[in-house]
Amino acid sequence: MRTLRDLGNLDGKRVLVRVDFNVPLADGAVADDMRIRAAVPTIEELRGRGARLVLASHLGRPKDREPSLSLAPVAERLGELIDARVKLAPGVVGDEVRTAVDELGDGEVLLLENVRYEPGETKNDPDLARALASLADVYVDDAFGAAHRAHASTEGVARLLDERAAGLLLEREVSTLHKVLEDPARPLVSVLGGAKVSDKIAVIERFLDQADTILIGGAMAFPFLKARGHSVGDSLCSEEDVELARRILATEYTRATLEHLLDLVIADRFAADAEARTINGVDVPDGWMGLDIGPRTAEAYGRVIAEAGTVFWNGPMGAFEMEPFAAGTRAVAEAVAAASGTTVVGGGDSAAALRQFGLEDRVTHLSTGGGATLELIEGKALPGVEALT
Repeated sequence: MRTLRDLGNLDGKRVLVRVDFNVPLADGAVADDMRIRAAVPTIEELRGRGARLVLASHLGRPKDREPSLSLAPVAERLGELIDARVKLAPGVVGDEVRTAVDELGDGEVLLLENVRYEPGETKNDPDLARALASLADVYVDDAFGAAHRAHASTEGVARLLDERAAGLLLEREVSTLHKVLEDPARPLVSVLGGAKVSDKIAVIERFLDQADTILIGGAMAFPFLKARGHSVGDSLCSEEDVELARRILATEYTRATLEHLLDLVIADRFAADAEARTINGVDVPDGWMGLDIGPRTAEAYGRVIAEAGTVFWNGPMGAFEMEPFAAGTRAVAEAVAAASGTTVVGGGDSAAALRQFGLEDRVTHLSTGGGATLELIEGKALPGVEALT
């Protein structure tokens, strides 16, 4: 994979940078700028090398040119972070956009409108890729969160420009996650939560051969409990996931130990004001549902995490958005933050939990990817990365 170190002199060159500014908005402003801040080091390095930057990103899944999904608030926030004006282009491609690119000076920044305003983006339309390539001399991909998609702005355009490279963020994401799998400090502990076993089955199977210990939490723990003969009440638990759990439990694997829950926090319904209680055990009564790991489980998981050389965490331990069911995820987050080993946290809900508990700055690496993180861990080739070779 080519990196910024492989690029030559950039003075006066137009550099198209694919960034991941798919951020939440609230009341017309950026509600969480983590992904924007993550791209700043690459943007600042390229500006410092005299490049004329043309940034491209998607935002949401617009069905048309929805004004609510314009990147205008993102341009404003980025301008504040780099202390420079960030111009917003009137579109993604076309004569007006080309004029805006031609007017750029060295070190100046233009942000194209939401690339998904163009229907050819997600189809990797070759005409759109060529139109994007015509705006630049160099292509840099720093959008790890979109690297698993073969889209016009991630894969198509990259193959049309001879000078192409990974940005600092993309390079760090790929190298960090590869190291977790290929050369981790041991013991390697994988903490996996979330809603469905089917979403994480390939990740679990990969870690069965790579990790030393796997800690399961969240709703995906219940198919494992049912597969082992426990009652799960009204807990989220599909038959498909139970079959997958049975397959995993029946697998002969040489390295990993799969740890199971000791206790649970249950409730009579999925609501913040539900009646909730902790049970010493894992059999959920009829009419109740499990919504968090219990304190004994959280303590046991914390001890394993504390002794780890490397921790990979992806997925919450419970419905942490509701305070009665946040303790398990909070305990795991605090254990990961306090661990002396290398700590790598996947994006999505795990990142949201760290931010909620004020711990995002206390881990070794907080990934900006969701699906891209999981697919790389699974061993899949990412189109956006493969295009940079």
